[in-house]
Amino acid sequence: MPTVAIIDYDSGNLHSAAKGLETAGARVLISRDPQQILRADGVVLPGVGAFDQAIAQLRQYDLEPVINQAIAQQQPFLGICVGMQLLFDSSAEGNLPGLGIIPGKVVKIQPEPHLTIPHMGWNQLQVAQPDCSLWQQLDPNPWFYFVHSYFGLPQDSSWIAASTTHGTQTLTAAIARANLFAVQFHPEKSSRSGLQMLRNFIKLLA
Repeated sequence: MPTVAIIDYDSGNLHSAAKGLETAGARVLISRDPQQILRADGVVLPGVGAFDQAIAQLRQYDLEPVINQAIAQQQPFLGICVGMQLLFDSSAEGNLPGLGIIPGKVVKIQPEPHLTIPHMGWNQLQVAQPDCSLWQQLDPNPWFYFVHSYFGLPQDSSWIAASTTHGTQTLTAAIARANLFAVQFHPEKSSRSGLQMLRNFIKLLA
């Protein structure tokens, strides 16, 4: 059974993410120990709340070098929600620099008449990378559960594995390149589609 390390930096829905990964077939370690994280078959960075608080807590526990090393040594890596946003250079939500792993910035969903912000609830993906491992055995345009007011905007659109629409705006829903994956939605709250996506990630760890 593959081992997934969920990075514990006091800013994430750790237990719901852990339950989802365990249901999908992984042995889960919730840890901030660098050696445990780097020995795991895969790494997950969850996150909820505000960007600056999350990145400050990540750096308080000196986890930035661990994340960089995990990605550099080709461990399959999955960022979820704010855990995805932290991978960018910066965020309009705060003033602190992000991890700078994905070139680009996090921007705010713009107000529109009759548009609800945050973007909350089920929404359909427009898949840009149909061969991406995350989408295997899913519908061509699957539905996932979102809760967010900001989204990542990579400088290079080829990073985008899927997008979704809210009002007239196209929002980045998923990123994929090599061993690095990140999703704005919550797979652990996305019923069968979310569970299948987590299974697909775990298959990469074998």
